Amino acid sequence: MKFGIAYRLAAISAGVAAVGLFLATGTAFATEQAQQRQQGRAVNQAAKQEAHSTKIDCRAENQKSNAQCRQDKRHAKQEGRQAKREIKY
Repeated sequence: MKFGIAYRLAAISAGVAAVGLFLATGTAFATEQAQQRQQGRAVNQAAKQEAHSTKIDCRAENQKSNAQCRQDKRHAKQEGRQAKREIKY
């Protein structure tokens, strides 16, 4: 089978276009994932800070035992993790 140069160039052009489209789509997806990770990290860090403040306030008020304050802190951090999961998935 003999194919002309024009046919070969057209096939190469189509291949290059397909690869370019694939790379552009992959890059867009990677960028979106990176943004989700950054948002997730920000939410997680905010939850940690809030949990820390909650425990400090709890201990300062002296209304609960240290163990109860620790449980409040764990609960606050868990809520932050859940918020992070909602962003990522």
